[in-house]
Amino acid sequence: MTIPWAVATSATAVALSTTRSAILRRQPSAMSTAGDKSFSSDAAHLDTIFKQKKALHEAIQRIVLEAPWFKACKGLCAYISSSVLREVDTTRILSHILTSHPEDLQMRKKLFVPRVEDRNRNMRMLNISSTEDLIASSMDILEPAPLDADGNEREDVLFASEPVDLLILPGNYYDTFLSRYQELAEERNWKQPLKIALSYSVQIVDEGTIPLSPNDILVDALVSPSGVIPISPAALEICH
Repeated sequence: MTIPWAVATSATAVALSTTRSAILRRQPSAMSTAGDKSFSSDAAHLDTIFKQKKALHEAIQRIVLEAPWFKACKGLCAYISSSVLREVDTTRILSHILTSHPEDLQMRKKLFVPRVEDRNRNMRMLNISSTEDLIASSMDILEPAPLDADGNEREDVLFASEPVDLLILPGNYYDTFLSRYQELAEERNWKQPLKIALSYSVQIVDEGTIPLSPNDILVDALVSPSGVIPISPAALEICH
């Protein structure tokens, strides 16, 4: 797990999959006005939950887009959010990167997104320049096609000639990749990228509550709906 103190599941997020299914399966009785009212009440409550969740997603993404460390980065890796995995939405962030074309080419951001290679969740971070570069995996999760429109292999961040400045991460599954990239940066004498995890506030628990393993990679900062929470010395210096 990448964020040991940020892995507690959001009660709101869990409720979305179970409550909604239950409501959709429930058939209101034509003979019972009370049943009709109960169904309407549950549906209204579910709509409220979805609106609240959408507001959380938008708040987190807005904080990222307005952050100086995001605006300044030239290259980054970011995950493609999946409702199946109940991750914080990154749609607006990715859309901003892919649709913004500053006249100054130096201001354009180079984006790498994950492609899972096997059942052990080994992944590569491949460069994309458009949402059309994405295809659905067997789990119906969007990821980059291995070849571009011209039939050429996509650039892998582990073989890129330039470093990335920023990693935008969910709460898990990225430790192997992070370890490999950290080793690469050390070998090439590159500055380590800032590791930022996106998290619902209710996911954050005190450090030490969840035990760490030798393979866990700590993030530099968390972004929640309430703001940026710096953790590492690097984040304390940058995220002020």
